[in-house]
Amino acid sequence: MKKKLLSVLLVASMVATMFVGCGSSSSETASDATASTEEGAADAAASDKKIAMITDSGDITDMSFNQTTYEASKAFAEKNGVDFQYYKPTEDSDDARIASFENAVTDGYNVIIVPGYLFAGMIAQCAADYPNVTIIALDCSQGDFEGAGMTELPENVCSFTYQEELAGYMAGYAAVKEGYKKLGFLGGMAVPAVIRYGFGFVQGCNDAAVELGNASDVEVNYVYGGQFYGDDAITAQMDTWYSNGTEVVFACGGGIYTSACEAATKVDGKVIGVDVDQAGTIENAYGVEGLCITSAMKGLAATVDATLTDLFAGNWSNYAGKIENLGIVSGTDPSLNYVQLPMDTWTMTNFTVDDYKALVAAMNDGTIKVSNSTDAMPSTEIKVTEFDNIH
Repeated sequence: MKKKLLSVLLVASMVATMFVGCGSSSSETASDATASTEEGAADAAASDKKIAMITDSGDITDMSFNQTTYEASKAFAEKNGVDFQYYKPTEDSDDARIASFENAVTDGYNVIIVPGYLFAGMIAQCAADYPNVTIIALDCSQGDFEGAGMTELPENVCSFTYQEELAGYMAGYAAVKEGYKKLGFLGGMAVPAVIRYGFGFVQGCNDAAVELGNASDVEVNYVYGGQFYGDDAITAQMDTWYSNGTEVVFACGGGIYTSACEAATKVDGKVIGVDVDQAGTIENAYGVEGLCITSAMKGLAATVDATLTDLFAGNWSNYAGKIENLGIVSGTDPSLNYVQLPMDTWTMTNFTVDDYKALVAAMNDGTIKVSNSTDAMPSTEIKVTEFDNIH
């Protein structure tokens, strides 16, 4: 899996060549003829595929999970001349998600991409009834499926989860090394992926502070908003944090970053983005350069592109019925990893790109270990203050 994902560009190039067509000649060997036949069959199968993406409780403008999945799916479809459409459920419920799925299938879409744990129930109810529809899920874990009554994935389903604790650790470590001492974590809902981000963030803040010898000076405020979008109540909580000295908040949960950004801009505070590199979109939205100091990313776009590339190349067996957990796959090139900080928009000065590369190498070789437990707040030498859920 790792080797294949790292070679996605090569595979995509091979697929693109295959789509042009395969000729034959009298000088063709038996193996060449067989390869041409197999490629032709893959072409025919691929030509019948149509891609749909269904949003979770957010939408395709959330600058996060939904938007990235939508843009990656759409880009693949356009690049390969495949029909694409997205569907937005009428409400946040299994019934609405099932209705969107069935609408997509009725409209002729037979490759369905769904982002988020909320789709476990839909998959559990629909997958077996539509064996000819391929379902690619992002961030649906084994526990999510079991909670929906599905103990084993059928052959037409695959899912990918991510080691968010590692990305959260990188962000917390970098922020403290950069010089921030008063930090905050604003999570969306307290679901495993968000908790892993948060607990990883706390571990990173703690380890960096211990290394710097200032653990007694570093503090982290910690809260869940109870939803994946900002509102007045969440903004008010962020106003209180920032006015009381919080310097930077890791806003982790879809559109909830808006509340952190609104509060931060009032006092020259900073934020940390999530899932994708949010620096440009946040700064454009709020007109404040340097508002977002970094982002804890996971490779959603790369996952979508790699999986669709293999599917259209006839290699679905690599994924059928599997759940893959993605994280660090290279200790020397952080850009290849499925959890990372963005290097293209790097603005930190005390914690440099070279420092980041050294951190990733240490995480990859096991020198630095990060717990992925979601049972309880990690033990720390820094002060962590947990607040009640806002909603």
